Amino acid sequence: MEITELTVHELQEKLKNKELTITDITKAYVDRINEKEKDVQAFVTTLTEEAMEQAQDIQGKVEKGEITGELAGIPIGIKDNLCTKGIKTTCSSKMLENFVAPYNATVVEKLNHENMINLGKLNMDEFAMGSSTEHSYFKKTRNPWDLNKVPGGSSGGSAAAVAANLVPWALGSDTGGSIRLPASFCGVVGLKPTYGLVSRYGLVAFASSLDQVGPIAKDVRDAAMLLNIIAGHDEKDTTSSNRSKLDYTKSLKNDVKGLKIGVPKEFFGEGINEEVKASLQQAIEKYKELGAEIEEFSLDISQYALAAYYIIACAEASSNLGRFDGIRYTYRTPEFKNLKEIYKKSRSEAFGPEVKRRIILGTYVLSSGYYDAYYKKAQQVRTLVMNEFNKGFEKYDVILTPTSPNVAFDIGSKSNNPLEMYLTDICTVSINVAGLPGISIPCGVNQEGMPIGMQLIGNKFCEGTILNAAYTFEQAIKFRENYKPEIK
Repeated sequence: MEITELTVHELQEKLKNKELTITDITKAYVDRINEKEKDVQAFVTTLTEEAMEQAQDIQGKVEKGEITGELAGIPIGIKDNLCTKGIKTTCSSKMLENFVAPYNATVVEKLNHENMINLGKLNMDEFAMGSSTEHSYFKKTRNPWDLNKVPGGSSGGSAAAVAANLVPWALGSDTGGSIRLPASFCGVVGLKPTYGLVSRYGLVAFASSLDQVGPIAKDVRDAAMLLNIIAGHDEKDTTSSNRSKLDYTKSLKNDVKGLKIGVPKEFFGEGINEEVKASLQQAIEKYKELGAEIEEFSLDISQYALAAYYIIACAEASSNLGRFDGIRYTYRTPEFKNLKEIYKKSRSEAFGPEVKRRIILGTYVLSSGYYDAYYKKAQQVRTLVMNEFNKGFEKYDVILTPTSPNVAFDIGSKSNNPLEMYLTDICTVSINVAGLPGISIPCGVNQEGMPIGMQLIGNKFCEGTILNAAYTFEQAIKFRENYKPEIK
């Protein structure tokens, strides 16, 4: 097996046994990026030269005993909406094309503390607004399973890079499914933690009450390991939960006997692809074989949650993106006569169509006369969504749904139809609205060989429960051993 096909915990074992060095691993990924990045287009900024220099430095310090951490020298990719000091943070937008962050996001600081190696900043939908990574100013990332298809979004660069073995794991962000959807489309594992478990300090805000940083990895153990690093209270983030640190790898018991799994019938109704349904039904049968207790129930929130999500997300985006005005650290139009023209022309020229669409919608729902009818009502619906989930978790440990109604679609097939694109998120947005944790893991492929994702939802701060449920299923079907993308 090639070095770049190994999981992080396998790389750790080989480092421990001195079968590989940090420079061996980093060089293997640098070579892979040089070979395949032109096809996948996962990076906005590559840091291959810097990575090799860092690898040699860390290798030397490890040999002298100056560094002893278990993750020292392990490479990683970082979504380009997480601030990295001295490195461009563009959010895949013309607005921030030349912005170099003066500080690190808290999660980046935590990676640096572990002496991990940043291979580069990963492509995304502009300001994390999109479900396909077609809305990047710089490039369209492609799905490694089929280069004519989208990788999902907005963390499409992160998921594609992991699936194509350009990085062993990556950080993404999830506002309405932006980690889980690309994980599903690219056949990898994506975890959206409970709101407040991971610091948002240094994450360029899209919708502040919905955004959450999380891991994208090759398998569930790696996802648990990366969550161990990034989770924890941060005094710089007022929404950060002050909870005791846990080791999520200890939750991976490979046993679901007696686990109560609820299957909401509304998530398997109209609009869900038949092959996706069939694959999920096989997964349900597998859980029964493994000793889990499965029951169908009603969770009648999906149609309301999607509408509430887009109102709340767009309203918060409209507010958050007001800071990009052409005056401070952003793009400024070269031709203007007065201050008003700077604002108007800079924002018109630098924001893409999807960002403009959401700013306009968000400004509308917050405007005088419409606030009560739309934004206030959406927040009331949000409370109803939370209450419905709370009722579900009184009876079930885990809720199982598809991650997406469909598998990855062709590039360009939905980019001119925003409503059809928004429906891609119908299975994922309610989790963000309720602030719950959710994980997407591959559960099979369709007839064309494209991955199908299964979503497991847990109660607040019950990441350990869904990680174990995912891990037990993963061990049973061994997806990575049976399927892998062939980049042509």
